Amino acid sequence: MRSPVTAQRDGVLSVMMPIYNEERTLGTILCHVLDRPEVGEVIAVDDGSRDRSWEILTAVAASDARVRPLRHEENRGKGAALRRAIPELTKPFALVQDADLEYDPRDYGPLLEPLLEGRADVVYGKRGFGGHTAYSFWFVMGNKAVTLASNVLFDCYISDMETGYKVLRSELWQRLALRGSRFDIEPDITGRILRLGYRIHEVPIHYYARGRAEGKKLTWIDGVHAIAALLEVRLASERGLFGPDHDREYHRRRNEALSRSHPLAGSGER
Repeated sequence: MRSPVTAQRDGVLSVMMPIYNEERTLGTILCHVLDRPEVGEVIAVDDGSRDRSWEILTAVAASDARVRPLRHEENRGKGAALRRAIPELTKPFALVQDADLEYDPRDYGPLLEPLLEGRADVVYGKRGFGGHTAYSFWFVMGNKAVTLASNVLFDCYISDMETGYKVLRSELWQRLALRGSRFDIEPDITGRILRLGYRIHEVPIHYYARGRAEGKKLTWIDGVHAIAALLEVRLASERGLFGPDHDREYHRRRNEALSRSHPLAGSGER
């Protein structure tokens, strides 16, 4: 018999999938994503792929109505693909799923649990680089550097700012007013979440690093851009970040509700 929280997971998740030249892995990852009971929709954005990615995507969409394919005629970057997907969200929660095989959809359940229990509005999947063959020493050190910059600039303590698995309430995704277009989207997301006062809950996940020959696109220059993006968000005015229609009351109510929530509330000795 499934627990109430497990039953609540069914169909509650929107999966945003940016795609760029991923014909080798796209069919496989879509199969794994669609096999998860948590998934209510997949908003897949082909970001100007020059291979068979669009053909594969539309074929899967024809056989499963949960897949909603969108397309950029030219490559605009991961951030632009996510910004295209965010207004389309219709499920209560949403995460980003890269179209390669680095992140495992079997982690959807543990990632959703703090959200479903009302303990968090933001959950990050924490990669344990020591538990597998990581891409490279310098990749791991670069990740630690941008994560340290996040903690210093925003007075927080997170372990993996650059993780691809970021799960948020869909209505929070739609209130972030993101601007990042390429890999600067990761610090843009994190910086805005922290500026709004949310705590980031981290959950350990599986991670299978790939190398440059397998299509890894990040370089050291992306790390420099990430730190610059974090600094920009930290120094910007609230109006400059979120616009004149920024809904402060929504975030105040959510943070107040989260501050009252505790996993042991209502249990224990009576």
